[in-house]
Amino acid sequence: MTREDTVKLLNLDLNTWNTHFPEKPFTIGHNLVGHELLGLNSLVKLSQQLPEASVEYNAGNIPVSQDPAKTPRNGLSIQDTIARIEQNCSWMALKNIEQVPAYRELLDRSMDQIREHSEAIVPGMSQREAFIFVSSPGSVTPYHMDPEHNFLLQIHGDKVVHMFSQSDRSVLSEQEIERFYGGGHRNLEFREEYQSRAKSFELKAGQGLHFPINDPHWVKVGGSYSISLSITFRSNASKQRARLYFMNSKIRRVGFAPRPVGQSSLVDNLKYGAFLAAMGLKRVITPNREQGGY
Repeated sequence: MTREDTVKLLNLDLNTWNTHFPEKPFTIGHNLVGHELLGLNSLVKLSQQLPEASVEYNAGNIPVSQDPAKTPRNGLSIQDTIARIEQNCSWMALKNIEQVPAYRELLDRSMDQIREHSEAIVPGMSQREAFIFVSSPGSVTPYHMDPEHNFLLQIHGDKVVHMFSQSDRSVLSEQEIERFYGGGHRNLEFREEYQSRAKSFELKAGQGLHFPINDPHWVKVGGSYSISLSITFRSNASKQRARLYFMNSKIRRVGFAPRPVGQSSLVDNLKYGAFLAAMGLKRVITPNREQGGY
């Protein structure tokens, strides 16, 4: 074991952890600035190792409320987008970088440290995934939400994250959450009056931010190009939440108004049992097909 293997990648304040995780956003520190796997040259090589479907990139000068079907391209190759990120006004996501062994090891080292403290609160850590975001100065990540426990680690440059609470129904409705878990796109409609409800975090290199599940957010990069590493996982609770909202989306599609998730444990348990029964029946009917989704 080398010295590097024994260095903790994340700096967690356990007092803050115990009062905030998993329901509130909070900042952490990390020791990944300058890591050999996370510089631009390494990311060009990484983009060549990933399958095409794992690389998403587009122009970076887009509105906060971007229609995903109309997101403009930047006219460059994947490699040119990364290599010229300082000048080309672009945004890029390298998805599921754990497909490459060296990045899987980096993810696992980080997640093993998180698991030491998360398991007692949200047991059942699974589906560890990592994403790298490379963004030009001033670029915008549109208003959206995500389904995982997520820690965003700033590697180079700075950005401001504007985050909203998933429990604030003045900015996020039950129907929007249902649409997301029913197969809808992650992007959401943003209205200017929402902004006063935001909690804003300025992240500099060496800092990170915890994102509670489904908290909507949008991001603006500062005056230099940005590299960020997002490390995520699912838990028993996050998977149950996804399944309940999936069931509610189905109920609403047939014309009924489902009871919101979390309002009644009895109703939630009945829906969850129905979901598990349906998945069990599906496996019996199609035993050789991979079960997707949740």
